[in-house]
Amino acid sequence: MRAARFHEYGGAESLVIEQVPDPHPGPGEIRVRVAAASVNPIDWKLRSGALHQLIPLELPDIPGRDGAGVVDEIGDGAQGVSIGDRVFGLGGVTGATAELLILSAWAHTPATWNDEQAAGAGLASVTAMGGLNALGSLAGRTLLVEGAAGGVGSAAAEIAVAQGATVIGTASERNHEFLTSLGAVPTTYGPGLAQRLTTLAPHGVDIVLDTAASGSLDDLVAIAGDPKRVATVADHAGGQRLGAHVVNAENDPALLSAAAELGGQGRYTPRIEQAYPLQRIADAHAHAERGRTRGKIVICI
Repeated sequence: MRAARFHEYGGAESLVIEQVPDPHPGPGEIRVRVAAASVNPIDWKLRSGALHQLIPLELPDIPGRDGAGVVDEIGDGAQGVSIGDRVFGLGGVTGATAELLILSAWAHTPATWNDEQAAGAGLASVTAMGGLNALGSLAGRTLLVEGAAGGVGSAAAEIAVAQGATVIGTASERNHEFLTSLGAVPTTYGPGLAQRLTTLAPHGVDIVLDTAASGSLDDLVAIAGDPKRVATVADHAGGQRLGAHVVNAENDPALLSAAAELGGQGRYTPRIEQAYPLQRIADAHAHAERGRTRGKIVICI
């Protein structure tokens, strides 16, 4: 199969397209012929070597944690899926940017999503829903999403609206129209946020989800009034220090299925900022590394 790989830690230019051996699913796993794969912050952080001490890789390695495609091989014991099914989901921390991908958690792709949208749903939706679930019931509550224009933040905003929350999202002004399209009330991040919220949420903010790791967690806890009303999927050290909910992304098929159900109802659509062909993966990684994306970046295989 063709795959993107890096043979040493470094910049986006270290990525090359080459032939590698086909993978095969183990027990409880499936293999998909990949239509598109997602680009997430962890991908370029692993490639650059920034996470080498925490997650050492055996090089050369294929970047990418999630993708979407058609099932073409099924491991022993994998249930509820057939050859030819359209699915999206998660594998290991790497391996997705290739023609074939092993998934350990998946859900059927709703007919309402194209392949690029399905590719953008895996890691973003489980991260967003994990963070939202830590905050309890959303119906009738006012939720502040810090970093609401990014891949996880935009998923969280739209999913929370679907679950009955009033959502206020922070983003740069150029992304405010985008947040409005998600059903969220936009505002800018940074100094003065608490004052801006007194106008936007005169009865106060009930719960907060941080997806940005922008150094704002102390302020977000102060706005919520209680660290247990705050969850972070991005600032783990800060969350542990303050006593907020710290949420790690998990390969959870139940969360993927819940996201797919909302997708099939037309209540959650992964937002794609740009799709790149596989041969331009270096450009895709460079784009992601610059930050301030609006939704997800995906690679079409």
